[in-house]
Amino acid sequence: YDVFKWAREFVKSLQRVNKLQRDFLAKKITPEVQDFIIDKYKNAGNRAIFLDYDGTLTGFHGDPQEAKPDSELNALIDNLTAIQQNVVTIISGRDKETLGRWFDGKKVNLICEHGVWLKRFGEEWQMLANAYNSWMPVIRPVLESYVDRTAGSFLEEKNYSLVWHYRKAEAELGELRAKELRDELTEFVANHNLEIMEGNKVVEVKTGGINKGAAANNFLMNLDADFILAMGDDWTDEYLFRELPGTAITVKVGIKHTSASYKLETVEAVRKLLGILAKS
Repeated sequence: YDVFKWAREFVKSLQRVNKLQRDFLAKKITPEVQDFIIDKYKNAGNRAIFLDYDGTLTGFHGDPQEAKPDSELNALIDNLTAIQQNVVTIISGRDKETLGRWFDGKKVNLICEHGVWLKRFGEEWQMLANAYNSWMPVIRPVLESYVDRTAGSFLEEKNYSLVWHYRKAEAELGELRAKELRDELTEFVANHNLEIMEGNKVVEVKTGGINKGAAANNFLMNLDADFILAMGDDWTDEYLFRELPGTAITVKVGIKHTSASYKLETVEAVRKLLGILAKS
């Protein structure tokens, strides 16, 4: 490992960064791309709009319950859903009780817990997948031990999944514990048909085979949509981006690698684009 080898590796690293930058710029929503999206939106008869919640429509909070919709977001949702051609669906990993309470009275459809539950506007909740929670007593003690060992972390229990949050934990310790937890959970999930999902400062365990992409396609079966827009920030949204039809406009929020067609950097940029569509 001499100076020549070191120099080559150093230059390769610079070139990798440069490629990542080019990939991001190629997917960034420029004014020209925005005009293309707006034109496609205007010319559509039926529009299906899928929106992730945390990290997409609103920023992250130390306490997940503090992330309820603000007045700006409520007005934006009202403006989008007031247009007859728009079918707006919030598609999130959150539990159905929380989203049902936050969007009560709004003309939106809700897909919760990554695709377990669906509530069409004006209808009751229905289960989209055969999820089960008999595995929880086995997995819960493992997650609780990481809560005890990691100051600032906490456990969230949904209907069919368990989530370990470490946003409030010390950054390096949180990442270290998250890796340890994933490794420890691996042997459990194989025996119980479970899946480990890593979000933004969270590790979630849920029934395998359930994801946002399958739920969205199930929803689209009864909808003749000629404009499909999907926006999300998490790696769980990659299922959504990959499984929607090729004509769909998919938007990743953030600067991570993605299979989405386009990227926006911030929640503010997402709200701005949706606001322009609502006025179009």
